[in-house]
Amino acid sequence: MIRRVRDLFNPLGWTAALLAAGLGVLNPAAAQAPRAADTDLAVQAREAWVKRDRKRLATLAETARGQNHALAGWVDYFELNARLAEVRQPEMDGFYARYPGSYVEDRLRNDWLLELGRRRDWANFRRDHTNYQMRDDREVACYALLADHLAGTKVSADTARAAWFAQKDGDDGCQQLASAMVDTGAFKPDTLWAKARLATEQSRPRAARQAVALLGARMLDQKLAEVQDNAGRYLTRKARTSPRADAELTALALARVAANDPDQAGDLLRDKWSRLPGDLQAWLWVQIGRQQALRLQDGALASFDRADKLAPELAWTDESLAWAARAALRAKSPAIALRAIERMSASEQRDPAWVYWKARATRQQGDQPAARAQLTALATASPAAALNFFGRLAAEDLALPTPLPPAPAPLTPDERRAARSHAGITRALQLIDLGLRSEGVREWNFSLRGMNDRALLAAAQEACDREVWDRCINTSERTKAEIDIAQRYPLPHRAELVREAQAAGVDAAYVYGLIRQESRFVLDARSHVGAAGLMQVMPATAKWTARKVGLDYNAARMHDRDFNLRIGTQYLKLVLDRFDGAQALAAAAYNAGPGRPARWRDGPVLDAAIWAENIPFNETRDYVRKVLLGGAIYAQVLGLPATSLRERLGVSVGPAGVRGDVSDVPPAAAGDAKS
Repeated sequence: MIRRVRDLFNPLGWTAALLAAGLGVLNPAAAQAPRAADTDLAVQAREAWVKRDRKRLATLAETARGQNHALAGWVDYFELNARLAEVRQPEMDGFYARYPGSYVEDRLRNDWLLELGRRRDWANFRRDHTNYQMRDDREVACYALLADHLAGTKVSADTARAAWFAQKDGDDGCQQLASAMVDTGAFKPDTLWAKARLATEQSRPRAARQAVALLGARMLDQKLAEVQDNAGRYLTRKARTSPRADAELTALALARVAANDPDQAGDLLRDKWSRLPGDLQAWLWVQIGRQQALRLQDGALASFDRADKLAPELAWTDESLAWAARAALRAKSPAIALRAIERMSASEQRDPAWVYWKARATRQQGDQPAARAQLTALATASPAAALNFFGRLAAEDLALPTPLPPAPAPLTPDERRAARSHAGITRALQLIDLGLRSEGVREWNFSLRGMNDRALLAAAQEACDREVWDRCINTSERTKAEIDIAQRYPLPHRAELVREAQAAGVDAAYVYGLIRQESRFVLDARSHVGAAGLMQVMPATAKWTARKVGLDYNAARMHDRDFNLRIGTQYLKLVLDRFDGAQALAAAAYNAGPGRPARWRDGPVLDAAIWAENIPFNETRDYVRKVLLGGAIYAQVLGLPATSLRERLGVSVGPAGVRGDVSDVPPAAAGDAKS
């Protein structure tokens, strides 16, 4: 019903190498504010690029270079990108020479590497790849391994397998790498089938088809197409348990059934397909258990247990292990939760969520000292630990204080000057001012690479001063030791927000936490599904709310700050009332619609933290955590009566009208102090 703006605020991941503050000047005029008439060239170029108007782009690029336009690199980028299939290396070299060290140089290099891979021009690929900075494109990574392999450099099967398995959707680069590994014998059929199963588990049908195609049997390709078209019909008419290839296809068909109806898949596996090889049966029971856990069904643990008994050595994905742990937490089975967490990859186990739940499960198992040590480590891991949902929960479980970090030393004039004169930051702000927010965000994130805490604080302050709140917040959140709460949790529109929150009868800190997550205070934010403004209200939701509370609705008003705050806070109040004031359920409803959390609360009465952990949508689960954490922190920032994160989360969640004690809610502080 009301969705987040995803594409504006998530880091793009381009953080591999150092970019010193002085690099990235497109030309001598790049750091100067362009004239209004000039800046229109970048907007026109973006529009021409969308239309693939190559003639217009050529004219604009020539004009921008002739004028020494501050954003000439972007105009040039759009022009070259639109005709990349026809470009030759010397023209690319000329572009690199014009804009050395800039974001657009590396962005176009990324595009060009993909083109060189498609052309099988490995000599130029290897030369260009040496200077590639971002290193975040999975297909480029596969092409790079393939280029090394073809040049005679040994590429280990494990390295190639990791790159191929990391591929999300079927693409040429990773497919060519896998094909080369098949040709050398490094990838055997069991590797190909493992990738097909993984792709099916991740709902990536194209990647599954590519994996099976590498087996070189046209009949298998045809059968997989039938599996993906209609799994039930395939199981009825053509499925078999041997030979191995047919058994694999039968397993893929059953996995597709499980994605829609896990109980039906379980019945089929028990009653008709119990002669499948044990490892495939085990994998299927993992898929069935994961789907049952996503649906909050009680049978999930039994399915996971069947998998373990059939093939104890089977490797599960971290996602499946996460759902096994969540199902165990929901079923109040700490031993099973611990076992699932301890089977996760090392990187996944370091996630604060699993550190916290491991400690909770350890405490339920009776090992109070170990649990206390784990919670203490999480609560004191860094100066920003109390700004993490699980770090703060851990501190509250231990009755530790959660003060806001002290303000860092004021920025010096030299630090402010360095940020203001940074060419990439200047261009990013210009792009955002022009409405080219996506391009501006990319330029901005590229410019932050390699910055220390002080440089990040200075860059964030530039954004704060310009009221570019998403860059202000996200940049400040990158600091490790020096934490500026005023940047991370700013207070835009304070008087208006507090006024509307009070009028609606909702907590202003909660509203601040919600807006920070919804729009990062970007007034003209609009999501891909049409949610608008500070509070990201969908048109249908706004109309409904206006009728309920007696407001005049006009779509044009949704980007008016005061009206957006009014309609959003009134809707939030209606949702809170529906869920008896429960902030966790209301936040889930604001993100995913009220019907879903109403269904998710059915079942046993649970510790509210365990209920939130079992929210089936990754986005909504993360959203609830961040909104509630934001509310707790904003209460401190605003100087409101302190409410803990646990108070905002609530003690328990269960069916409407059901109340009761929950045995696994963290004990009172005194109880922990005795351990």
